[in-house]
Amino acid sequence: MNNKRFDVIVVGELNVDLILNSIESFPEMGKEKIAKSMTLTLGSSSAIFAGNLSTLGAKVAFVGKIGDDAFGILVKERLQDKKVNTDFIITGKLNTGATIVLNYSEDRAMVTYPGAMEDLTIADINEDMIKSARHLHFSSYFLQPGMQPGLLGLFKKAKENGLTTSLDIQWDPEEKWNFNYKEVLPFVDVFLPNEQEALLLTQEHVLENAINKLTSVCNLVAVKLGSKGSIVATKKKNDFKQSFYNNNVVDAIGAGDSFNAGFIFKYINGCEIDECHRFANLTGAVNTTAAGGTAAFESYDQVIKTGKEKFGYK
Repeated sequence: MNNKRFDVIVVGELNVDLILNSIESFPEMGKEKIAKSMTLTLGSSSAIFAGNLSTLGAKVAFVGKIGDDAFGILVKERLQDKKVNTDFIITGKLNTGATIVLNYSEDRAMVTYPGAMEDLTIADINEDMIKSARHLHFSSYFLQPGMQPGLLGLFKKAKENGLTTSLDIQWDPEEKWNFNYKEVLPFVDVFLPNEQEALLLTQEHVLENAINKLTSVCNLVAVKLGSKGSIVATKKKNDFKQSFYNNNVVDAIGAGDSFNAGFIFKYINGCEIDECHRFANLTGAVNTTAAGGTAAFESYDQVIKTGKEKFGYK
C-alpha cells in the first residue's frame, strides 16, 4: 500500500521568466531593439517540470527558496495554481531569481539573476521531506552552488529511503562542467541531459561515446535532441525514436522540462520504458504550442487531445 503524501518531491531553483518574442533583430551594444510581445511567467527548469508533472496528474511537492518580493509571490501562486504543494518552499533574504529570455523561434538567449536559488542547501532538506514522496527529482545543478556539496548525500538519502530518482543538470553558465557524474549517477535512476550537455559532461565529441560513458554508471539515460527526437539508453539498449515535430512552434522554452515531466509521469506509474519515452516526446512537443513552459498544459486529457489533433498521437 502506498502511504506517501506525494508521488514526487522536486528539489530545485525557482525564478520568473520575462520572455520577449518577435524581436526585430539581435541585440547590439549602444542600440535599442523592439520586441512585439512580452510574457511574465513562472520560470526555472525545476518549476516547469513540477507544474507540468502535477498537471498530468501526479501529486508533487517542491523544495526551493524565493525572496519576500512580488516575483516570489508570483512563483508560489503559479505553482499552487498547478496544484503543486508549496509547504517546503522557504522565503529567504535574497531576491527571487529572474531570467530575461530573448526568444528566436526554436532557440533563445537568456540572462539570469540567480538570487535566492543560490542559497538553497542540503541543510534546508530534512529526512521527513524525502520520506514523504515516492520519487525525487533534482534539476539545474550549476545554478545552485549551495546544493552542490550535498547533492550526492541527497541522492543517497533518497535511495536509502526507497525513492526512485531523476536528475537533469542543465546548462553550466561558466562552461566548466565540474560535475562528478561517475560519483552521483549510480544513485540516479533516470538521467535527463540534452545532447550538448551529455557531450560536454563526458568530454566526448560523438554522442554514442558519451552515452556509453553515462550508461556505464547510470541505470537509464534519456538524451534530448530537440526536433531530432531523443535517445533512451540503458546498459543493454539504445532506443531511438523520432519526436512529434511541431511545424508552428510558438517557442521552445521548457520543452526539455516538459519532456522530463512526461517521462517521469509514466515512469512513476510503472510503465514500460518505451511508453515513458514516447509520451515524453509528446509532452515535449505539446510544450511548443504555447508561450512559456507551462501554458500548454491544462490536464492529462488535454495533452492527449492536443497530441491526437496536432501530432497523430495514438
